[in-house]
Amino acid sequence: MLRPPSPIRYAGGLGRGIAGTALDTGRLALDTGRLARETGRVALDTAARPLQDAVNRDVRRSLGLRGEPRPPVADPDLAFLPPDGVARRIHADLASMVIGGLSALLLQTLHPLAMAGVAEHSNYADDPVGRLRRTAMFVGRTTFGSIDDARGAIGQVRRVHERVRGVAPDGRPYAADDPDLVTWVHVTEMTSFLTASRRYGPNPVSDPEADDYLAETAVVAYELGARWVPTSLPEVEAYFLRVRPELYAGPQAMAARDFLLRGVAHRPADRAVHAVIAAAAVGILPRWARSELGLPTLSLVDTAVVTPVAWAFCAGLRWAVTPTGQRAAGNSHVPAGRPPSGGEREAAVDGHHLAGGVGGRGQGDDDLGDVVRLPAPS
Repeated sequence: MLRPPSPIRYAGGLGRGIAGTALDTGRLALDTGRLARETGRVALDTAARPLQDAVNRDVRRSLGLRGEPRPPVADPDLAFLPPDGVARRIHADLASMVIGGLSALLLQTLHPLAMAGVAEHSNYADDPVGRLRRTAMFVGRTTFGSIDDARGAIGQVRRVHERVRGVAPDGRPYAADDPDLVTWVHVTEMTSFLTASRRYGPNPVSDPEADDYLAETAVVAYELGARWVPTSLPEVEAYFLRVRPELYAGPQAMAARDFLLRGVAHRPADRAVHAVIAAAAVGILPRWARSELGLPTLSLVDTAVVTPVAWAFCAGLRWAVTPTGQRAAGNSHVPAGRPPSGGEREAAVDGHHLAGGVGGRGQGDDDLGDVVRLPAPS
């Protein structure tokens, strides 16, 4: 004889069934919510894309850029620097590189022999956009290019260096291929890029990674003719302690300082942007360098005013120059605000790509500002 189900068992089974249904409904709601958020994100990206493209064009035009960037050389056997190295990750971020580049130029003015070479053999004040092109060409080819690309750029710089000779205002002879000057230019560039990345870049850079960065990029200086290059943070600190007695801001340095801080922008909006970049660049200079250049050392102002504004500038610039392909793909595997590693990323405006599309007059130019006048091709 069949017994009717126990009310208690029946209620328990019914409760478990309801709970299971509720759990499934909750999961469905979560999935629906995720789908809605993704749909909304895609819709927002689609709606914002015309604005991004317009800003991208404006930024690229202001930098003299033409054409779309090409991907870096990813084959470890062909690439000059390691595709998965720290150098590519740091140099792929245009925003912090702009700040670091200007800071490096300010710091370089303090070496009287290096400054004399720039002042007496350079057209930096006449053709700043062309100078940007040559700067980007060198940094980009040695960072993202093949071994042949990098050595071609290095060979061009060495040929230019052979022609840069003279006597500085303090009576000392100088030569651009002096190994000590090659080391000075290299160290000021790399440490400025590194400092800017650590303060304004999208990825944190640990001390071991900073040492790796210095070691990776040292090969550039050695191939340019340096005899010794610091490859760690302690060695950089020791290097600056050694050379500081040789540094001072003479008239040539002060004239270059004024030009770099003033910029060449004409529109109010462009001047405002340059003011932000300049303030951020000054803010990452060593205190002793700021003092020698007669620049204010106001840590509270840097922290409370300059850093937040510069962060906003960097975020806006990254948004503006993100390649269309990346925006369409969404980079869903990358956390917000974080780019992929250097080996994976198609840099928005890195030097390797910028080199092929920036306008400018001269062609015989050194890296990062030592722009040398050469006769026009016949």
